[in-house]
Order: sequence, then C-alpha cells, then structure tokens
Amino acid sequence: MVQYRIQNDSEIPASKQLFDQIQFAIASRQYPPGHKLPSTRQLAMETGLHRNTISKVYRQLEDTGLVESMAGSGIYVKHQGNEGNIDSSTKDPEASKVVKDSLDKLLGQGCSLSQARELFLAEIDWRLRCSARVLVTVESRDMGAGELMAQELESALGIPVQLVPMEELAQTLDRTNSGTVVTNRYFIKHAEEIAAPKAVRVIPVDIHDYVPEIDLIKSLPKGSSLGCVSLSLGILSIAEVLIHSLRGDDLLVMTAQVHDKYKLNALIRTAKTIISDQASYPTVKQAISDARDDLIRTPKIFCSETYIGSKSISLLKRELGLG
Repeated sequence: MVQYRIQNDSEIPASKQLFDQIQFAIASRQYPPGHKLPSTRQLAMETGLHRNTISKVYRQLEDTGLVESMAGSGIYVKHQGNEGNIDSSTKDPEASKVVKDSLDKLLGQGCSLSQARELFLAEIDWRLRCSARVLVTVESRDMGAGELMAQELESALGIPVQLVPMEELAQTLDRTNSGTVVTNRYFIKHAEEIAAPKAVRVIPVDIHDYVPEIDLIKSLPKGSSLGCVSLSLGILSIAEVLIHSLRGDDLLVMTAQVHDKYKLNALIRTAKTIISDQASYPTVKQAISDARDDLIRTPKIFCSETYIGSKSISLLKRELGLG
C-alpha cells in the first residue's frame, strides 16, 4: 500500500507534495492501469489535508491524462496507448484463407507441419526485427530522461532506438511509414495527442519503483548530507520533492546533473551518501577518484537499478514481437 507523507511546514505546497507522490506511484506502477485511487476522504484521513485540496490534486492528475473520473465510482488510473486493447482472437477471414493456402502448398511440397511452423515463425520474426522502429520521446526540457530510456531500451531490445524531442515528434512521424513511440507516463498525454492523427501507436513504460532507494533514504541519520546524480533534470526535481516529503528538513539534499562538472564536484565534496542512476555511475565514481586527495571522507555511492522497470521491458518486447 502506498503511504503518503506531507510536510505541512514546508515551502513546497502540500498539494504539490501529494501530486508528485501520486504521479510517481502511477509512473512506477505501484498504481497500475485500472487501479482505483483512494477516495478524498481516505486521503484526508491519512494526510491531514482538506478534501478540497485533494480534489484539486485529482483534477490536476486528470488534466495530465494519468487518471480518469468515473461518475459514482471514483478515480482510476487510466489505461494508456495500447494497454489492454489488444485482441489476439480477432481474425480476418481473407487473411486466414491466404495462410491456409500457403500452408497447403508447403505441405504439398513435402514439408511437415513442424517445418512449416518454423518457416512461418522465422519469416515473421525477421520482418518484425527489420520493421521495428522505436522512437523514444520526452519533452526537450528533460532530454536526460529520454537518454536513460533510449540507452536501456536499445540494450534490452537489441534494436536501434531513436530519441526524439516531443517538440519534433510530429515532423519525425511525417517522415516515417511505421514505428512505435515509447515514453513514460509523465509525458504520455502529449505523445498520444501527436501520434493519434498519424495512426502511430504509443506505448507507455513504467519506471523503477525505487524501493531500495526509498528504504536507504528512510534509514539515513538525521542531519546526513545526501547527493542525487542523474542525467535527468526531471528525475532530480521529483526526487527532491519526494525526499522532502519523506524526511522534511532532516537531510541536507544536493542534486546535480552528471554533465554539470561544477555542481557534481561540489556534491561529492559535501555528500556522505550519493544515489546515482546507472548511466551516471561511472562518471560519479571517476569524479570521486579524481578528487580523492581533497576529500575528508569518501562518500558512499548507491547505484540505482534501471530507470525502466523490468516487467515493462518484457511487455514492450512482447508488443514489438521481439520475445
């Protein structure tokens, strides 16, 4: 069960703290598509916030396209893209006849059913691999998140992955006859609005739930200095809000994008513990090594798991016919 913590004496508005926590729960699939969100009454009892404030947060989530309201029932996490809409039993009679005729010809030439099956599957697999074009898209203000997604998907899928700023997605889709657009749930509504008129499917991927990182943050002694390093400015911004909601002013939190050498060097000289994404980890490790003689103490580095959840990658492989 997702638990919410609100720091009432914080400069960060309580509504933003709650919004970011719910948005993260949806993006990391702690609340999967179709899940009913807690009622305003339940959340009011848990967080101490007024029900009007919670209703406002739910309206903001609805505006982003992450949830939908069902009259008399409640607020539900919205299915995105092709989720839950694939009907593998749908058959085209004419296509079935073509398949049967082709199979009869193969059998007539002496092929066994097993051999024919392997021939069909090999041909389908080859064509899918050749035609599969994956476009990762995020808003240009957070291309770091897109870089993380593109790196991980290219490694996991074994096919080229193209990173496209959301602002250039329409023009890119105009130049291609096929492809699949992939993004996280933070940007899904905008991506669908662009892709839908062009009959291109959009598949959302879920991010890692960061349970080990959250447990680490909870365990840090009061007054500890914590550094967070990532390719993504968006990830760092959300992390700051979530950490503050968990610990308030108990921790000194510093963040740095990995390519910002000035902020990174300042961070490694101050932080006792550093949480880094996988793409940034080698750079952080090297920066600590380079500054070792100047450090009073060497910070401990905690390397996060992949940005995209493993289950989400498996589902994407299935969607693309790659496994």
